[in-house]
Amino acid sequence: MKKLGIKWKNIIFIIIGSAIFSFGLVHFNIQNELGEGGFTGITLLLLYLFDWDPGIMNIVLNIPILLIGWKLLGKQTFYYTLIGIIAVSVFIWIAQSYMIVIDLSSDLTLAALFAGVFIGVGLGIIFRYGGTTGGVDIIARLVNKHLGWSMGRAMFIFDTLVIFTSIVTYLNPIRGMYTLVAVFLSARVIDFIQEGAYAARGVTIISSESNAIASKILVDMDRGVTTLEGRGTFTGEKRDVLYCIVGRTEIVRLKQIIESVDPHSFVAVSHVHDVIGEGFTLDENKNPIDP
Repeated sequence: MKKLGIKWKNIIFIIIGSAIFSFGLVHFNIQNELGEGGFTGITLLLLYLFDWDPGIMNIVLNIPILLIGWKLLGKQTFYYTLIGIIAVSVFIWIAQSYMIVIDLSSDLTLAALFAGVFIGVGLGIIFRYGGTTGGVDIIARLVNKHLGWSMGRAMFIFDTLVIFTSIVTYLNPIRGMYTLVAVFLSARVIDFIQEGAYAARGVTIISSESNAIASKILVDMDRGVTTLEGRGTFTGEKRDVLYCIVGRTEIVRLKQIIESVDPHSFVAVSHVHDVIGEGFTLDENKNPIDP
């Protein structure tokens, strides 16, 4: 396992993500006859048209794609993807065998919201820990390599074709629109989990009292500050520019510190979705902090 770079923690979280994904697929998509994008959408299409088991079809459809594209994934991602595909199929079978009846046929808005959240959370966890569920991800990489299309473009086109085919064949227009809501929401949830729920803030500070502000941030907040050399375009005056990243809950305290030193300073605050380094992913001894 160590030679392949595979971690048990990643495997466990990929399995957890697969369980959440499969639960949502069976209890909200299938129970309410909603579609889905990608290979998952194809398995639902085959279920509704031919009554073919989605768990089995998930493996049947993905194995040829894995054999074609395994070199593109690398050994580590390949094994994580294989684990994800098998785990999803097993949990789909379990969810179907021990299904909990959640009747939301009279409220498809709620069904679409829950479908999007469960699928988004499940896939987000799988992606965050190095896995994929195969299918479109591998196809998108092949298209990117041979046709030069971006992966986002290839995945969007494939998902659109699957959803359009589902609407034409078995989904009525109303359920098709709710499917689009679920797919959009799941994509947003995936991004949220991938980027991290921490959502730090990046702060740029321009002040004549930059040294005093930096010192106070270091002492009072125990946060690092980077000093950059800047020059005003209009005045030509050289001035230090401070850049600091703090947690979302620390931004008010940072503003108070800046105002106490120089109430006339220029401050720009921006969203930072992912931070790697000491104080965020590494401790003071440079050891990784578990997410």
